[in-house]
Amino acid sequence: MLKKTLLPLFLLVLCCASQAFAGAWTQQAGTAYNRLSGNYYAADRNFDDDGDRKKMANDGKFTDVNLNYYVEYGVTDAATVIASVYYKQIKHDDDTIEMKTYGLGDVDLGLKYRLVQFSGGVLAVQGLVKIPELYDENDSLPLGNGQYDVEARILFGHSLAYLFPGYCNFELGYRWRFEEPSDEYRYLIEVGSDLTDQWYARVKLDGLLSANNGDEMVDASGNPTITTEYDLLKLDVAVGYRIDDAWGWEAVYTPALCGENTAVGATYTLALTYQLR
Repeated sequence: MLKKTLLPLFLLVLCCASQAFAGAWTQQAGTAYNRLSGNYYAADRNFDDDGDRKKMANDGKFTDVNLNYYVEYGVTDAATVIASVYYKQIKHDDDTIEMKTYGLGDVDLGLKYRLVQFSGGVLAVQGLVKIPELYDENDSLPLGNGQYDVEARILFGHSLAYLFPGYCNFELGYRWRFEEPSDEYRYLIEVGSDLTDQWYARVKLDGLLSANNGDEMVDASGNPTITTEYDLLKLDVAVGYRIDDAWGWEAVYTPALCGENTAVGATYTLALTYQLR
C-alpha cells in the first residue's frame, strides 16, 4: 500500500523555521546546533502486510518514553558532523504479559557535506552509521535490533523567500542494514516558515520503503517498531519559539500515516534547542 502512495503530496502546506541548521544546510565552522527532546510514543495497533490497521493481539499496547540528544557541529563551513543518542524506557503489555526495558539505545554518527551553494539554495550529501553497542539485543524486549546500519543520502534545500519567509527541503537516501533486516529507501519532504520574528512552524513527510531483501523470518522480539521488513510514512508537524538568538523550544506531533508490517503509533515531543555561535 505504501509503495503505491509514493506521493500525491499536496501536504506542502505551511511550515518550518528558516534557520541554518535545517535540512541540507550545513553549520558554519565552529558553530553548533544542540537539541534535547523528550518524546512519548504510543501504539495499540499494527499495520498488516496489506497496510490495514489491526489491533495488537490480546489488547496489547507498546510505549516508548525517551530522551534524545542531537547535535550538529560545523568542522568547516562545508562539513558538519552529526551525533544523536537516546535514553529509552520501552514497555509492551497485553492481557497475558508485561515487559519493560530501559537504557541507552542506538547511536547515530554522521557527516553532512555541502557540494554546491547557489543563490537561495544548497545541495549536500550525508553519510551516517547507526551503532548498536549500548544495549543487549537479546533482552526479552530489546531497545533496538542490534545490528549496524549505514546510510547515504542526498539533500537539496531552497529558500522560499519569493513566496513567504521560509524554505523547502528534499532528501533521498538508501540505508544498508546488516544481518537479517531488509535495506531501506529513505525520503523526506519538508516545508518551513517563520510565522513572526520569534514563532515558526514546520511540516515534514518522512518515509521509508523496504527494499524487501531481508531474511524470511518471524519478528518475535516484542518490539513492534523494529520488525525485519516494513514500510512507514509519518507526518511531522512542529511549532517553535525563539527565546533569543541562542535558545528556543519546539512542540512536535508525529503520527504514522500509512505503512506495512509495523506499529501504528504517534510521537509527542517537547524539545529545547541551543545554537552555539
